[in-house]
Amino acid sequence: MARLFAGSEVLSPYRDRRFPGTQDEFEEALQASTTVYVGNLSFYTTEEQIYDLFSRCGEIKKIIMGLDKNSKTPCGFCFVMYYTREDTEDAVKYVSGTMLDERPIRVDFDWGFQDGRQWGRGRSGGQVRDEYRTDYDPGRGGYGKIVQRELESRRQLVDYAGNLGTYYNSSGAHDDHRSSHRSSRDSGRKRHRGDDDYRSDRYRESNRESRPEKNPRFRERHDSDEEESSKR
Repeated sequence: MARLFAGSEVLSPYRDRRFPGTQDEFEEALQASTTVYVGNLSFYTTEEQIYDLFSRCGEIKKIIMGLDKNSKTPCGFCFVMYYTREDTEDAVKYVSGTMLDERPIRVDFDWGFQDGRQWGRGRSGGQVRDEYRTDYDPGRGGYGKIVQRELESRRQLVDYAGNLGTYYNSSGAHDDHRSSHRSSRDSGRKRHRGDDDYRSDRYRESNRESRPEKNPRFRERHDSDEEESSKR
C-alpha cells in the first residue's frame, strides 16, 4: 500500500482545497475511495457516452454530471462512482487520456462525492479554467467567459453606434424633407399673394381705362343748380 502512495502525486495531481480535513486525511480518502473525477469533457458529451466508456472497467454505481450552477447545463466534468476499489484503479489506469468526443479526458482518484460538488466553481457558474481561457475551444463553448463578455460588450457598442448613426441620418432626412415642404408651401403662398396683388392692379387700370371722360358740356348728376347759378 505504501508503494501505491509513493507515486500518489502522479496518480492524482489534483488537490481539492475544499476538502474538510488535513492532507493526510485527504490521502487516506483517496486510498479508500471508489470515485473518480473526470475532467476536460466536452459540454456536449452525454451521460450515456460516459457510461459506455467507463463501464468497460467495471460495474458503475452512479454518474454525477458537473453542471453550470446558473444555466444547469453540463460544464465539462463529472464523477463516476464504482462498487469496488479495483474497478476504480482500472479506470484511472486505462481510461485517463482516452479520446472522447475528440478530446483527451483526464481521470483522477477523487476523495468522494458530496452534495454540492456537482456545481461549477467559477464566477460565471462554470469551471474556473473556463473563466480565463483565451483560446477558442468549440467543445467548451468557444472562448473563455471573460473573453466572451468582452467580445459581447464590443459587439453591443458597435451595434449601438450603428443604430445611433441610423437614427440621426433618418431624423435629419426627415427634417430636411419637412423644411423643404415648408419652404415650398411658403413660396406658394407668396406667389399666390403676388398674383392677387397683380390682378387687383390690373383690374383698377382696366376700370380706369374703360371709364368715360367727363364732358364739360354736360353736367353730371351730382352738380347742383347753385353751382350753375353762381357761374352765371
